[in-house]
Amino acid sequence: MPFQTAITISKVLDKIARREYVLPALQREFEWDTDKMCRLFDSLMQGYPIGSFLFWKVKPENAKNYVFYDFMRKYHEAKAYRCEKHTLVSGNDVTAILDGQQRFTSLYIGLKSTYAEKLPRKWKDNPDAYPEMSLHLNLTRMAKENELGLKFDFRFLTAERASSLNAAGDHFFPVKQILEMDPGPGLFKYVQEHKLAGDNNPAFNTLFRLHEVVHRDQIINYFEEESQELDKVLNIFIRVNSGGMVLSYSDLLLSIATAQWKELDARDAVHELVDGLNKIRNGFDFPQDLVLKAGLVLADLPGIQFRVTNFGPANMQALEKGWKGFGKALTLGARLLADFGLSAQTLLANSVLIPIAYYLHQRGAKDAYLNAKDDAADRAAIRSWVMRSLLKSGIWGSGLDTLLSTLRDAIKEHGKERFPVAEIETAMAKLGKTLKFEEDELKELLSLEYGEWRTFLALSLLYPGLDLRNEFHVDHVFPKTAFRRKRLVDAEVAEDRIVEIQAMRDRLPNLQLLEGPLNISKNDTMPLAWCEEQFRAAQRAAYLDRHDLTGLPAEMTGFEEFFATRAERMLGKFRKVLSTEPA
Repeated sequence: MPFQTAITISKVLDKIARREYVLPALQREFEWDTDKMCRLFDSLMQGYPIGSFLFWKVKPENAKNYVFYDFMRKYHEAKAYRCEKHTLVSGNDVTAILDGQQRFTSLYIGLKSTYAEKLPRKWKDNPDAYPEMSLHLNLTRMAKENELGLKFDFRFLTAERASSLNAAGDHFFPVKQILEMDPGPGLFKYVQEHKLAGDNNPAFNTLFRLHEVVHRDQIINYFEEESQELDKVLNIFIRVNSGGMVLSYSDLLLSIATAQWKELDARDAVHELVDGLNKIRNGFDFPQDLVLKAGLVLADLPGIQFRVTNFGPANMQALEKGWKGFGKALTLGARLLADFGLSAQTLLANSVLIPIAYYLHQRGAKDAYLNAKDDAADRAAIRSWVMRSLLKSGIWGSGLDTLLSTLRDAIKEHGKERFPVAEIETAMAKLGKTLKFEEDELKELLSLEYGEWRTFLALSLLYPGLDLRNEFHVDHVFPKTAFRRKRLVDAEVAEDRIVEIQAMRDRLPNLQLLEGPLNISKNDTMPLAWCEEQFRAAQRAAYLDRHDLTGLPAEMTGFEEFFATRAERMLGKFRKVLSTEPA
Protein backbone atom coordinates (compact mmCIF):
# COMPACT_ATOMS: atom_id res chain seq x y z
CA MET A 1 0.00 0.00 0.00
CA PRO A 2 2.27 2.82 -1.25
CA PHE A 3 2.08 6.40 -0.05
CA GLN A 4 1.22 8.69 -3.00
CA THR A 5 2.25 12.22 -3.93
CA ALA A 6 0.00 14.69 -2.12
CA ILE A 7 -2.62 16.57 -4.13
CA THR A 8 -4.57 19.81 -3.72
CA ILE A 9 -8.12 20.25 -2.47
CA SER A 10 -9.21 21.68 -5.82
CA LYS A 11 -8.02 18.51 -7.56
CA VAL A 12 -9.99 16.38 -5.10
CA LEU A 13 -13.11 18.45 -5.75
CA ASP A 14 -12.69 18.06 -9.51
CA LYS A 15 -12.42 14.28 -9.17
CA ILE A 16 -15.48 14.12 -6.93
CA ALA A 17 -17.40 16.32 -9.39
CA ARG A 18 -16.39 14.05 -12.30
CA ARG A 19 -17.30 10.99 -10.18
CA GLU A 20 -13.77 9.63 -10.35
CA TYR A 21 -13.85 9.24 -6.56
CA VAL A 22 -16.72 7.18 -5.17
CA LEU A 23 -17.74 5.58 -1.90
CA PRO A 24 -17.87 1.81 -1.27
CA ALA A 25 -21.18 0.48 0.00
CA LEU A 26 -19.64 -0.35 3.36
CA GLN A 27 -19.27 3.35 4.15
CA ARG A 28 -21.81 4.90 6.49
CA GLU A 29 -23.85 8.00 5.71
CA PHE A 30 -22.46 11.53 6.00
CA GLU A 31 -22.69 12.49 9.68
CA TRP A 32 -20.71 15.69 10.25
CA ASP A 33 -22.51 18.83 11.38
CA THR A 34 -21.67 22.43 10.51
CA ASP A 35 -19.44 22.89 13.58
CA LYS A 36 -17.19 19.99 12.55
CA MET A 37 -17.00 21.26 8.98
CA CYS A 38 -16.03 24.76 10.14
CA ARG A 39 -13.33 23.30 12.40
CA LEU A 40 -11.93 21.36 9.43
CA PHE A 41 -11.60 24.54 7.35
CA ASP A 42 -10.04 26.40 10.28
CA SER A 43 -7.44 23.63 10.67
CA LEU A 44 -6.59 23.92 6.97
CA MET A 45 -6.22 27.70 7.21
CA GLN A 46 -3.93 27.39 10.24
CA GLY A 47 -1.78 24.78 8.50
CA TYR A 48 -2.68 21.96 10.84
CA PRO A 49 -2.60 18.40 9.48
CA ILE A 50 -6.02 16.89 8.86
CA GLY A 51 -4.85 13.27 8.66
CA SER A 52 -4.09 11.04 5.72
CA PHE A 53 -6.63 9.44 3.40
CA LEU A 54 -6.97 5.89 2.14
CA PHE A 55 -7.98 5.10 -1.45
CA TRP A 56 -8.76 1.73 -3.00
CA LYS A 57 -8.09 1.23 -6.69
CA VAL A 58 -10.67 -1.31 -7.86
CA LYS A 59 -10.16 -3.00 -11.21
CA PRO A 60 -13.11 -3.22 -13.63
CA GLU A 61 -13.56 -6.97 -13.28
CA ASN A 62 -14.04 -6.57 -9.52
CA ALA A 63 -15.81 -3.21 -9.55
CA LYS A 64 -18.78 -4.63 -11.47
CA ASN A 65 -19.52 -7.04 -8.60
CA TYR A 66 -20.14 -4.35 -6.02
CA VAL A 67 -22.23 -1.29 -5.49
CA PHE A 68 -20.67 2.14 -5.06
CA TYR A 69 -22.12 5.50 -4.08
CA ASP A 70 -21.53 9.08 -5.14
CA PHE A 71 -20.47 11.66 -2.60
CA MET A 72 -23.15 13.83 -1.04
CA ARG A 73 -23.67 16.70 -3.49
CA LYS A 74 -26.14 18.84 -1.59
CA TYR A 75 -27.13 18.02 1.97
CA HIS A 76 -30.73 18.49 3.06
CA GLU A 77 -31.75 16.97 6.40
CA ALA A 78 -35.22 16.03 5.14
CA LYS A 79 -34.82 15.52 1.38
CA ALA A 80 -31.21 14.64 0.65
CA TYR A 81 -29.35 12.99 3.51
CA ARG A 82 -28.30 9.74 1.85
CA CYS A 83 -25.72 9.24 -0.86
CA GLU A 84 -27.04 8.09 -4.23
CA LYS A 85 -25.86 4.94 -5.96
CA HIS A 86 -23.12 5.40 -8.51
CA THR A 87 -23.57 4.09 -12.05
CA LEU A 88 -20.30 2.53 -13.14
CA VAL A 89 -18.92 3.12 -16.62
CA SER A 90 -18.15 -0.30 -18.05
CA GLY A 91 -14.45 -1.08 -18.28
CA ASN A 92 -13.30 1.75 -16.02
CA ASP A 93 -11.31 1.51 -12.83
CA VAL A 94 -12.91 2.89 -9.69
CA THR A 95 -11.19 4.78 -6.89
CA ALA A 96 -13.14 4.09 -3.72
CA ILE A 97 -12.49 6.18 -0.62
CA LEU A 98 -11.97 3.85 2.33
CA ASP A 99 -10.99 6.54 4.82
CA GLY A 100 -11.87 10.21 4.37
CA GLN A 101 -15.55 10.31 3.40
CA GLN A 102 -16.56 12.80 6.12
CA ARG A 103 -13.65 15.15 5.38
CA PHE A 104 -14.02 15.02 1.58
CA THR A 105 -17.78 15.54 1.77
CA SER A 106 -17.25 18.50 4.11
CA LEU A 107 -14.77 20.04 1.65
CA TYR A 108 -17.21 19.54 -1.23
CA ILE A 109 -20.19 21.03 0.62
CA GLY A 110 -18.12 23.94 1.92
CA LEU A 111 -16.62 24.83 -1.45
CA LYS A 112 -19.25 23.78 -3.99
CA SER A 113 -22.62 23.18 -2.35
CA THR A 114 -25.08 23.93 0.45
CA TYR A 115 -26.21 22.49 3.76
CA ALA A 116 -29.82 22.57 5.03
CA GLU A 117 -30.85 21.45 8.50
CA LYS A 118 -34.09 21.96 10.41
CA LEU A 119 -34.38 25.13 12.43
CA PRO A 120 -35.26 24.74 16.12
CA ARG A 121 -38.95 24.98 17.01
CA LYS A 122 -40.04 24.51 13.39
CA TRP A 123 -42.34 21.70 12.23
CA LYS A 124 -40.68 19.08 10.05
CA ASP A 125 -43.29 19.50 7.31
CA ASN A 126 -42.76 23.25 7.15
CA PRO A 127 -40.91 24.03 3.88
CA ASP A 128 -39.32 27.06 5.55
CA ALA A 129 -37.83 24.91 8.32
CA TYR A 130 -34.81 23.93 6.22
CA PRO A 131 -33.07 27.08 4.90
CA GLU A 132 -30.14 26.44 2.58
CA MET A 133 -26.84 27.65 3.99
CA SER A 134 -23.43 27.95 2.39
CA LEU A 135 -20.04 28.31 4.00
CA HIS A 136 -18.82 31.86 4.60
CA LEU A 137 -15.57 33.28 5.96
CA ASN A 138 -15.38 36.60 7.81
CA LEU A 139 -12.67 38.66 6.07
CA THR A 140 -12.73 41.63 8.42
CA ARG A 141 -12.39 39.96 11.81
CA MET A 142 -10.76 36.86 13.19
CA ALA A 143 -12.70 34.46 15.38
CA LYS A 144 -13.46 35.49 18.95
CA GLU A 145 -11.30 33.92 21.64
CA ASN A 146 -12.47 30.36 22.20
CA GLU A 147 -11.50 27.11 23.97
CA LEU A 148 -11.13 25.21 20.69
CA GLY A 149 -8.30 27.42 19.44
CA LEU A 150 -10.22 28.46 16.33
CA LYS A 151 -8.60 31.43 14.58
CA PHE A 152 -10.80 32.00 11.52
CA ASP A 153 -14.51 32.85 11.64
CA PHE A 154 -16.14 30.26 9.36
CA ARG A 155 -19.93 30.02 9.46
CA PHE A 156 -22.71 28.34 7.49
CA LEU A 157 -25.12 31.18 6.66
CA THR A 158 -28.10 31.87 4.47
CA ALA A 159 -27.63 34.66 1.94
CA GLU A 160 -30.00 36.84 3.95
CA ARG A 161 -28.11 36.27 7.20
CA ALA A 162 -24.77 37.00 5.54
CA SER A 163 -26.14 40.29 4.12
CA SER A 164 -27.44 41.25 7.55
CA LEU A 165 -24.08 40.63 9.21
CA ASN A 166 -22.26 42.47 6.44
CA ALA A 167 -24.53 45.46 6.88
CA ALA A 168 -23.58 45.51 10.57
CA GLY A 169 -19.88 45.93 9.78
CA ASP A 170 -18.52 42.44 9.04
CA HIS A 171 -17.85 40.96 5.63
CA PHE A 172 -18.68 37.28 5.22
CA PHE A 173 -17.20 35.97 1.99
CA PRO A 174 -19.00 33.06 0.20
CA VAL A 175 -16.22 30.46 0.32
CA LYS A 176 -17.29 28.72 -2.92
CA GLN A 177 -16.28 31.85 -4.91
CA ILE A 178 -12.61 31.11 -4.22
CA LEU A 179 -12.74 28.28 -6.77
CA GLU A 180 -13.16 30.74 -9.67
CA MET A 181 -10.74 33.46 -8.49
CA ASP A 182 -7.17 33.86 -9.70
CA PRO A 183 -4.50 34.27 -7.00
CA GLY A 184 -3.43 37.83 -7.76
CA PRO A 185 -5.60 40.43 -9.48
CA GLY A 186 -8.79 38.55 -8.78
CA LEU A 187 -8.28 38.65 -5.02
CA PHE A 188 -7.14 42.29 -5.07
CA LYS A 189 -10.09 43.31 -7.21
CA TYR A 190 -12.55 41.71 -4.78
CA VAL A 191 -10.96 43.49 -1.82
CA GLN A 192 -11.05 46.84 -3.63
CA GLU A 193 -14.64 46.49 -4.85
CA HIS A 194 -15.88 45.66 -1.34
CA LYS A 195 -13.77 48.38 0.28
CA LEU A 196 -11.84 45.93 2.42
CA ALA A 197 -8.35 47.31 1.79
CA GLY A 198 -6.41 48.92 4.61
CA ASP A 199 -3.37 48.45 6.81
CA ASN A 200 -5.37 46.99 9.70
CA ASN A 201 -7.82 44.98 7.63
CA PRO A 202 -6.88 41.30 7.35
CA ALA A 203 -9.20 40.74 4.36
CA PHE A 204 -6.58 40.34 1.61
CA ASN A 205 -4.29 38.11 3.68
CA THR A 206 -7.21 35.93 4.77
CA LEU A 207 -8.51 35.64 1.22
CA PHE A 208 -5.03 34.90 -0.11
CA ARG A 209 -4.54 32.18 2.52
CA LEU A 210 -7.84 30.58 1.57
CA HIS A 211 -6.82 30.54 -2.10
CA GLU A 212 -3.49 28.88 -1.24
CA VAL A 213 -5.20 26.23 0.88
CA VAL A 214 -7.60 25.32 -1.92
CA HIS A 215 -5.48 25.71 -5.06
CA ARG A 216 -1.77 25.58 -4.24
CA ASP A 217 -1.01 23.63 -1.05
CA GLN A 218 -0.65 19.88 -1.62
CA ILE A 219 -2.19 18.91 1.69
CA ILE A 220 -4.21 15.82 0.75
CA ASN A 221 -1.86 13.02 1.71
CA TYR A 222 -3.12 9.56 0.83
CA PHE A 223 -2.31 5.91 0.58
CA GLU A 224 -3.59 3.89 -2.35
CA GLU A 225 -4.41 0.23 -1.85
CA GLU A 226 -4.23 -1.78 -5.07
CA SER A 227 -4.92 -5.25 -3.71
CA GLN A 228 -8.03 -6.89 -5.14
CA GLU A 229 -8.33 -9.26 -2.16
CA LEU A 230 -11.57 -7.91 -0.80
CA ASP A 231 -11.24 -9.40 2.66
CA LYS A 232 -7.83 -7.74 3.04
CA VAL A 233 -9.41 -4.43 2.07
CA LEU A 234 -12.23 -5.00 4.55
CA ASN A 235 -9.73 -5.62 7.34
CA ILE A 236 -7.93 -2.40 6.41
CA PHE A 237 -11.22 -0.52 6.50
CA ILE A 238 -12.06 -1.87 9.95
CA ARG A 239 -8.68 -0.84 11.33
CA VAL A 240 -8.63 2.70 9.97
CA ASN A 241 -12.27 3.42 10.80
CA SER A 242 -12.36 2.14 14.37
CA GLY A 243 -12.00 5.62 15.89
CA GLY A 244 -12.83 4.55 19.44
CA MET A 245 -15.72 2.30 18.40
CA VAL A 246 -14.62 -0.97 16.83
CA LEU A 247 -16.44 -1.71 13.59
CA SER A 248 -17.43 -5.33 13.10
CA TYR A 249 -17.55 -7.45 9.99
CA SER A 250 -21.31 -7.65 10.34
CA ASP A 251 -21.61 -3.83 10.33
CA LEU A 252 -19.73 -3.63 7.07
CA LEU A 253 -21.30 -6.68 5.44
CA LEU A 254 -24.72 -5.37 6.38
CA SER A 255 -23.85 -2.19 4.50
CA ILE A 256 -22.98 -4.29 1.45
CA ALA A 257 -26.28 -6.16 1.73
CA THR A 258 -28.15 -2.87 2.08
CA ALA A 259 -26.60 -1.64 -1.15
CA GLN A 260 -27.53 -4.78 -3.08
CA TRP A 261 -31.06 -5.57 -1.92
CA LYS A 262 -33.68 -4.33 -4.37
CA GLU A 263 -37.04 -4.52 -2.56
CA LEU A 264 -36.14 -4.42 1.14
CA ASP A 265 -33.83 -2.20 3.14
CA ALA A 266 -31.42 -4.78 4.58
CA ARG A 267 -30.39 -2.62 7.50
CA ASP A 268 -33.99 -1.97 8.56
CA ALA A 269 -34.99 -5.59 7.99
CA VAL A 270 -32.13 -6.99 10.08
CA HIS A 271 -32.57 -4.50 12.91
CA GLU A 272 -36.33 -5.08 13.00
CA LEU A 273 -35.84 -8.84 13.23
CA VAL A 274 -33.17 -8.54 15.93
CA ASP A 275 -35.41 -6.27 18.00
CA GLY A 276 -38.35 -8.64 17.61
CA LEU A 277 -36.36 -11.71 18.62
CA ASN A 278 -34.96 -10.01 21.69
CA LYS A 279 -38.42 -9.01 22.95
CA ILE A 280 -39.72 -12.58 23.07
CA ARG A 281 -40.89 -13.73 26.54
CA ASN A 282 -38.25 -12.80 29.13
CA GLY A 283 -35.93 -11.38 26.49
CA PHE A 284 -32.91 -12.59 24.53
CA ASP A 285 -29.69 -10.95 23.49
CA PHE A 286 -29.33 -12.02 19.86
CA PRO A 287 -26.90 -9.77 17.93
CA GLN A 288 -27.17 -8.80 14.28
CA ASP A 289 -24.18 -11.07 13.58
CA LEU A 290 -26.34 -14.08 14.43
CA VAL A 291 -29.21 -12.96 12.19
CA LEU A 292 -26.88 -12.39 9.23
CA LYS A 293 -25.19 -15.75 9.81
CA ALA A 294 -28.60 -17.42 10.06
CA GLY A 295 -29.57 -15.88 6.74
CA LEU A 296 -26.55 -17.44 5.02
CA VAL A 297 -27.36 -20.83 6.57
CA LEU A 298 -31.11 -20.80 5.89
CA ALA A 299 -30.55 -19.66 2.30
CA ASP A 300 -28.52 -22.86 1.78
CA LEU A 301 -25.56 -20.85 0.54
CA PRO A 302 -22.38 -22.95 0.28
CA GLY A 303 -20.25 -20.37 2.09
CA ILE A 304 -21.51 -19.15 5.45
CA GLN A 305 -18.34 -17.44 6.66
CA PHE A 306 -18.34 -13.68 7.16
CA ARG A 307 -16.34 -13.01 4.04
CA VAL A 308 -16.93 -10.31 1.45
CA THR A 309 -17.10 -12.94 -1.30
CA ASN A 310 -20.08 -14.57 0.43
CA PHE A 311 -21.94 -11.25 0.24
CA GLY A 312 -21.83 -10.95 -3.53
CA PRO A 313 -24.87 -9.99 -5.64
CA ALA A 314 -26.11 -13.55 -6.28
CA ASN A 315 -25.98 -14.52 -2.61
CA MET A 316 -27.59 -11.27 -1.53
CA GLN A 317 -30.41 -11.82 -4.02
CA ALA A 318 -31.04 -15.24 -2.49
CA LEU A 319 -30.92 -13.77 1.00
CA GLU A 320 -33.41 -11.03 0.17
CA LYS A 321 -35.75 -13.42 -1.63
CA GLY A 322 -36.01 -15.72 1.39
CA TRP A 323 -35.76 -13.09 4.13
CA LYS A 324 -39.37 -13.04 5.26
CA GLY A 325 -39.46 -16.84 5.56
CA PHE A 326 -36.13 -16.87 7.38
CA GLY A 327 -37.42 -14.29 9.83
CA LYS A 328 -40.50 -16.37 10.59
CA ALA A 329 -38.39 -19.47 11.22
CA LEU A 330 -36.00 -17.58 13.50
CA THR A 331 -38.91 -16.09 15.42
CA LEU A 332 -40.57 -19.49 15.82
CA GLY A 333 -37.24 -20.97 16.94
CA ALA A 334 -36.72 -18.23 19.51
CA ARG A 335 -40.24 -18.78 20.86
CA LEU A 336 -39.46 -22.49 21.18
CA LEU A 337 -36.28 -21.71 23.12
CA ALA A 338 -38.34 -19.42 25.35
CA ASP A 339 -40.75 -22.32 25.95
CA PHE A 340 -37.73 -24.30 27.15
CA GLY A 341 -37.27 -21.61 29.80
CA LEU A 342 -34.27 -20.03 28.07
CA SER A 343 -33.61 -16.32 27.94
CA ALA A 344 -30.68 -13.91 27.75
CA GLN A 345 -29.70 -15.02 31.28
CA THR A 346 -29.61 -18.75 30.51
CA LEU A 347 -28.89 -19.11 26.78
CA LEU A 348 -25.16 -19.74 26.82
CA ALA A 349 -24.70 -19.83 23.03
CA ASN A 350 -26.95 -17.78 20.78
CA SER A 351 -25.91 -19.82 17.74
CA VAL A 352 -28.02 -22.78 18.88
CA LEU A 353 -30.98 -20.90 17.40
CA ILE A 354 -29.66 -21.27 13.84
CA PRO A 355 -29.99 -25.07 13.37
CA ILE A 356 -33.36 -25.00 15.13
CA ALA A 357 -34.59 -22.29 12.75
CA TYR A 358 -33.17 -24.20 9.77
CA TYR A 359 -35.10 -27.31 10.81
CA LEU A 360 -38.34 -25.41 11.34
CA HIS A 361 -37.90 -23.61 8.01
CA GLN A 362 -37.26 -26.85 6.13
CA ARG A 363 -40.33 -28.45 7.70
CA GLY A 364 -42.43 -25.41 6.96
CA ALA A 365 -43.48 -25.34 10.62
CA LYS A 366 -46.14 -22.84 11.66
CA ASP A 367 -47.09 -21.36 15.04
CA ALA A 368 -49.19 -24.46 15.80
CA TYR A 369 -45.98 -26.46 16.10
CA LEU A 370 -45.31 -24.95 19.53
CA ASN A 371 -48.36 -26.62 21.11
CA ALA A 372 -49.44 -29.44 18.80
CA LYS A 373 -49.72 -32.80 20.60
CA ASP A 374 -48.45 -34.65 17.53
CA ASP A 375 -45.20 -32.65 17.76
CA ALA A 376 -44.68 -33.05 21.52
CA ALA A 377 -42.06 -35.78 21.10
CA ASP A 378 -40.26 -33.74 18.45
CA ARG A 379 -40.16 -30.69 20.72
CA ALA A 380 -38.83 -32.88 23.56
CA ALA A 381 -36.07 -34.18 21.29
CA ILE A 382 -35.07 -30.64 20.34
CA ARG A 383 -35.15 -29.56 23.97
CA SER A 384 -32.92 -32.41 25.09
CA TRP A 385 -30.41 -31.73 22.32
CA VAL A 386 -30.38 -27.98 22.96
CA MET A 387 -29.87 -28.34 26.71
CA ARG A 388 -27.15 -30.96 26.36
CA SER A 389 -25.29 -28.99 23.69
CA LEU A 390 -25.34 -25.92 25.91
CA LEU A 391 -24.31 -27.85 29.01
CA LYS A 392 -21.37 -29.57 27.31
CA SER A 393 -18.24 -27.42 27.20
CA GLY A 394 -16.68 -26.61 23.83
CA ILE A 395 -19.63 -27.31 21.55
CA TRP A 396 -20.42 -23.77 20.44
CA GLY A 397 -16.92 -22.34 20.64
CA SER A 398 -14.25 -22.81 17.99
CA GLY A 399 -15.09 -24.16 14.55
CA LEU A 400 -18.59 -22.65 14.61
CA ASP A 401 -18.97 -22.29 10.84
CA THR A 402 -17.95 -25.91 10.29
CA LEU A 403 -20.38 -27.04 12.98
CA LEU A 404 -23.28 -25.05 11.52
CA SER A 405 -22.62 -26.40 8.04
CA THR A 406 -22.46 -29.96 9.40
CA LEU A 407 -25.70 -29.55 11.34
CA ARG A 408 -27.38 -28.10 8.26
CA ASP A 409 -26.32 -31.06 6.15
CA ALA A 410 -27.63 -33.57 8.70
CA ILE A 411 -30.96 -31.77 9.06
CA LYS A 412 -31.33 -31.33 5.31
CA GLU A 413 -30.83 -35.05 4.70
CA HIS A 414 -32.67 -36.54 7.67
CA GLY A 415 -34.97 -33.80 9.01
CA LYS A 416 -37.92 -33.80 6.64
CA GLU A 417 -40.41 -35.02 9.26
CA ARG A 418 -38.57 -35.11 12.59
CA PHE A 419 -35.66 -33.50 14.33
CA PRO A 420 -32.86 -36.02 13.57
CA VAL A 421 -31.12 -36.13 16.94
CA ALA A 422 -29.20 -39.38 16.36
CA GLU A 423 -27.88 -38.34 12.95
CA ILE A 424 -26.96 -34.88 14.23
CA GLU A 425 -25.04 -36.26 17.17
CA THR A 426 -23.20 -38.76 14.99
CA ALA A 427 -22.12 -35.93 12.67
CA MET A 428 -21.08 -33.80 15.65
CA ALA A 429 -19.02 -36.62 17.11
CA LYS A 430 -17.03 -36.81 13.87
CA LEU A 431 -16.07 -33.17 14.46
CA GLY A 432 -14.90 -34.01 17.99
CA LYS A 433 -17.99 -32.39 19.49
CA THR A 434 -19.67 -35.36 21.14
CA LEU A 435 -22.57 -34.77 23.51
CA LYS A 436 -21.70 -37.85 25.58
CA PHE A 437 -20.54 -36.98 29.10
CA GLU A 438 -17.84 -38.99 30.86
CA GLU A 439 -18.23 -39.89 34.52
CA ASP A 440 -15.90 -37.16 35.73
CA GLU A 441 -17.87 -34.60 33.71
CA LEU A 442 -21.11 -35.77 35.32
CA LYS A 443 -19.63 -35.44 38.80
CA GLU A 444 -18.33 -31.98 37.90
CA LEU A 445 -21.92 -30.93 37.17
CA LEU A 446 -22.79 -31.56 40.81
CA SER A 447 -20.41 -28.72 41.70
CA LEU A 448 -22.38 -26.18 39.66
CA GLU A 449 -23.33 -23.27 41.88
CA TYR A 450 -26.11 -20.76 42.29
CA GLY A 451 -25.68 -17.89 39.82
CA GLU A 452 -23.84 -19.91 37.16
CA TRP A 453 -25.51 -19.91 33.76
CA ARG A 454 -25.26 -23.72 33.38
CA THR A 455 -27.08 -24.36 36.66
CA PHE A 456 -30.51 -23.66 35.15
CA LEU A 457 -29.69 -25.96 32.22
CA ALA A 458 -28.65 -28.81 34.51
CA LEU A 459 -31.75 -28.54 36.69
CA SER A 460 -34.08 -28.34 33.69
CA LEU A 461 -32.53 -31.52 32.27
CA LEU A 462 -32.88 -33.35 35.57
CA TYR A 463 -36.51 -32.31 36.07
CA PRO A 464 -38.06 -32.10 32.56
CA GLY A 465 -41.70 -32.23 33.71
CA LEU A 466 -41.79 -28.54 34.61
CA ASP A 467 -43.72 -26.15 32.38
CA LEU A 468 -40.91 -23.70 31.78
CA ARG A 469 -43.16 -21.37 29.82
CA ASN A 470 -43.88 -19.99 33.27
CA GLU A 471 -41.18 -18.03 35.05
CA PHE A 472 -38.97 -20.31 37.12
CA HIS A 473 -36.26 -19.30 39.57
CA VAL A 474 -33.23 -21.22 40.71
CA ASP A 475 -34.05 -21.56 44.40
CA HIS A 476 -32.12 -22.75 47.46
CA VAL A 477 -33.81 -25.79 49.00
CA PHE A 478 -32.44 -24.85 52.41
CA PRO A 479 -32.45 -21.03 52.53
CA LYS A 480 -29.25 -19.01 52.70
CA THR A 481 -30.10 -17.76 56.16
CA ALA A 482 -30.00 -21.32 57.49
CA PHE A 483 -26.24 -21.44 56.83
CA ARG A 484 -25.31 -18.56 59.09
CA ARG A 485 -22.85 -19.65 61.69
CA LYS A 486 -25.14 -18.87 64.62
CA ARG A 487 -27.99 -20.84 63.06
CA LEU A 488 -25.72 -23.84 62.53
CA VAL A 489 -24.38 -23.66 66.08
CA ASP A 490 -27.95 -23.41 67.44
CA ALA A 491 -28.83 -26.49 65.36
CA GLU A 492 -25.99 -28.32 67.14
CA VAL A 493 -23.94 -28.84 63.98
CA ALA A 494 -20.44 -30.01 64.88
CA GLU A 495 -17.90 -27.18 64.95
CA ASP A 496 -15.53 -28.94 62.56
CA ARG A 497 -18.32 -29.35 59.95
CA ILE A 498 -19.60 -25.78 59.82
CA VAL A 499 -17.26 -24.47 57.12
CA GLU A 500 -17.84 -27.52 54.90
CA ILE A 501 -21.62 -27.29 55.25
CA GLN A 502 -21.56 -23.58 54.43
CA ALA A 503 -19.68 -24.45 51.23
CA MET A 504 -22.55 -26.75 50.22
CA ARG A 505 -25.12 -23.96 50.38
CA ASP A 506 -24.86 -22.82 46.74
CA ARG A 507 -24.09 -26.17 45.09
CA LEU A 508 -26.46 -28.07 42.83
CA PRO A 509 -27.80 -30.62 45.39
CA ASN A 510 -29.20 -27.70 47.44
CA LEU A 511 -30.83 -26.05 44.42
CA GLN A 512 -34.14 -26.53 42.65
CA LEU A 513 -36.31 -24.88 40.02
CA LEU A 514 -39.31 -23.18 41.57
CA GLU A 515 -41.99 -21.03 39.97
CA GLY A 516 -41.50 -17.34 40.70
CA PRO A 517 -44.57 -16.84 42.94
CA LEU A 518 -43.81 -20.00 44.93
CA ASN A 519 -40.22 -18.95 45.38
CA ILE A 520 -41.31 -15.58 46.71
CA SER A 521 -43.76 -17.19 49.15
CA LYS A 522 -41.12 -19.66 50.34
CA ASN A 523 -38.68 -16.88 51.20
CA ASP A 524 -36.49 -17.97 54.17
CA THR A 525 -38.79 -20.72 55.46
CA MET A 526 -37.17 -24.10 56.14
CA PRO A 527 -38.12 -26.41 53.25
CA LEU A 528 -40.06 -29.11 55.11
CA ALA A 529 -42.09 -26.55 57.07
CA TRP A 530 -42.83 -24.67 53.84
CA CYS A 531 -43.99 -27.86 52.11
CA GLU A 532 -46.31 -28.70 54.98
CA GLU A 533 -47.82 -25.21 54.82
CA GLN A 534 -48.03 -25.11 51.02
CA PHE A 535 -49.31 -28.57 50.05
CA ARG A 536 -51.75 -31.20 51.28
CA ALA A 537 -50.28 -34.60 52.07
CA ALA A 538 -50.75 -36.17 48.61
CA GLN A 539 -49.55 -33.03 46.81
CA ARG A 540 -46.62 -32.76 49.20
CA ALA A 541 -45.44 -36.29 48.50
CA ALA A 542 -45.67 -35.69 44.75
CA TYR A 543 -43.77 -32.42 45.02
CA LEU A 544 -40.99 -33.97 47.11
CA ASP A 545 -40.67 -36.91 44.73
CA ARG A 546 -40.66 -34.70 41.62
CA HIS A 547 -37.81 -32.59 42.99
CA ASP A 548 -35.81 -35.46 44.56
CA LEU A 549 -36.52 -34.11 48.02
CA THR A 550 -37.84 -37.29 49.64
CA GLY A 551 -36.39 -37.63 53.13
CA LEU A 552 -36.15 -33.87 53.56
CA PRO A 553 -35.02 -33.17 57.16
CA ALA A 554 -36.78 -30.61 59.32
CA GLU A 555 -33.56 -29.09 60.70
CA MET A 556 -29.99 -28.43 59.58
CA THR A 557 -28.65 -31.36 61.62
CA GLY A 558 -29.78 -33.69 58.83
CA PHE A 559 -28.59 -31.48 55.98
CA GLU A 560 -25.32 -33.31 55.19
CA GLU A 561 -27.04 -36.64 54.80
CA PHE A 562 -29.79 -35.06 52.68
CA PHE A 563 -27.19 -33.34 50.48
CA ALA A 564 -25.26 -36.57 49.87
CA THR A 565 -28.41 -38.56 49.12
CA ARG A 566 -29.78 -35.98 46.69
CA ALA A 567 -26.38 -35.67 45.02
CA GLU A 568 -26.37 -39.42 44.35
CA ARG A 569 -29.90 -39.28 42.93
CA MET A 570 -28.93 -36.40 40.67
CA LEU A 571 -25.85 -38.26 39.47
CA GLY A 572 -27.99 -41.25 38.58
CA LYS A 573 -30.33 -39.07 36.54
CA PHE A 574 -27.40 -37.38 34.82
CA ARG A 575 -26.15 -40.84 33.77
CA LYS A 576 -29.49 -41.50 32.10
CA VAL A 577 -29.98 -38.19 30.29
CA LEU A 578 -26.28 -37.63 29.51
CA SER A 579 -25.37 -41.21 28.64
CA THR A 580 -21.71 -42.18 28.81
CA GLU A 581 -22.33 -45.12 26.53
CA PRO A 582 -20.75 -44.78 23.06
CA ALA A 583 -23.07 -43.99 20.15
